[in-house]
Amino acid sequence: MFGAGYTPQYSACIAMGAGAFLLLFDARLSFDTARTLKRLERVMLTAGRQVALIAAIILCASIVIGVLGITGLGIKITSLILSGSGGMLWPALLLTALACLVLGMEVPTTAAYVICISVAGPALIELGLEPLQAHLFVFWFALLSTITPPVCGAVFIAAGMVEENWLKVALTAMALGLGLYFIPLGMIANPALIELGSNPVAALLAAAKVLAGLVALSFAIIAPGKVLLRIGAFFIGLLVLFI
Repeated sequence: MFGAGYTPQYSACIAMGAGAFLLLFDARLSFDTARTLKRLERVMLTAGRQVALIAAIILCASIVIGVLGITGLGIKITSLILSGSGGMLWPALLLTALACLVLGMEVPTTAAYVICISVAGPALIELGLEPLQAHLFVFWFALLSTITPPVCGAVFIAAGMVEENWLKVALTAMALGLGLYFIPLGMIANPALIELGSNPVAALLAAAKVLAGLVALSFAIIAPGKVLLRIGAFFIGLLVLFI
């Protein structure tokens, strides 16, 4: 329904109605009232628990946004990034990534991007990044807050669905999504990666280089094997990605 252009709210309502209708039937498409009532009870209890969890996350996010607006902390973060990095780009990128992970805590994508670019973007542009690079970097790390503790909304929802400890789910998500944390850094180290329109050959070569580095890093983190081999793969991945 998203692909057809329907809004998330409308799509969710239709999905809820379709799901409730399907509860009326069993695997043989025969109507079973007793089983339907049991299923409906289980669905309502599960939905109530998950809604309570999501409501708590939204409350935490609203507190963060309120503090930023009242205290003017967002404006101060830019100067802190510049002073804390000593005017050097890579330390500034690490500080910006940390700020984006915190400021993007469980707010909608657009809101997370707007908050983060307003407080961190000017610092990166002042240190020499192209505006497009700065915007993509900030946007990417703002999105990663959904799987990064402490306020990792997608992780809490997934943990509730599988009834597993949220921290275990968060660590697994971060390990499986390791490449997501390195892609924006690789984009800064390989500026040709975002020049597909003007220089497609250089962009494709940069993409192949970044992909090779990400494969090596992912192997080092999640693949089984000897420790020395995985350590070697980790450093090789870093060299390929950033040199």
